[in-house]
Amino acid sequence: MPGIYGSDERHWQSLWRKSQPGATRIRPASWDEPELNDWLAALGRAIESKAEPQLIVAHSLGCLLVAFWALRFPARKIRGAFLAAPPDPENRNFPPAASSFQHPPTSPLPFPALVVASTNDPYCEIDAANRLARRWGAGFVNVGAVGHINSDSGLDDWPEGMRLLEAFRAGLGSFPRKLT
Repeated sequence: MPGIYGSDERHWQSLWRKSQPGATRIRPASWDEPELNDWLAALGRAIESKAEPQLIVAHSLGCLLVAFWALRFPARKIRGAFLAAPPDPENRNFPPAASSFQHPPTSPLPFPALVVASTNDPYCEIDAANRLARRWGAGFVNVGAVGHINSDSGLDDWPEGMRLLEAFRAGLGSFPRKLT
């Protein structure tokens, strides 16, 4: 689940999707002019297209989308969420085009989640990301100074992130497959 403007071909998320059989990317009407209800519908279509509960891998604005989804459709077919570089809607760099994503829910997510953040993310200070993780009842990992954890960060296929995802996925084995 990319953020605003989608994830280009150099983005770790695009590279991971190509290497993961069965991975699906949401398809909203616009990546450049995100509208919350449209993105929620796109996420709903992606989740409902799968028989089993899904592990969501979200970047940036996609992280806020997961929180909104959890509020409206608690635990519905989501096994867990890996949330990389959530933006802070109160940050001066938050894109005006994403105004419908302001005021994301701050209640605990009804499924396991891990927030991964950077110390020099221009869209979210590390303390704000840590606060989001605590409010969402999510684990938190500080990956150091890697910007917005996107193509501009030069992470390529982001092996450290894949290791974090695999560890998170392994930990989900202790959670029930069907969430209620």
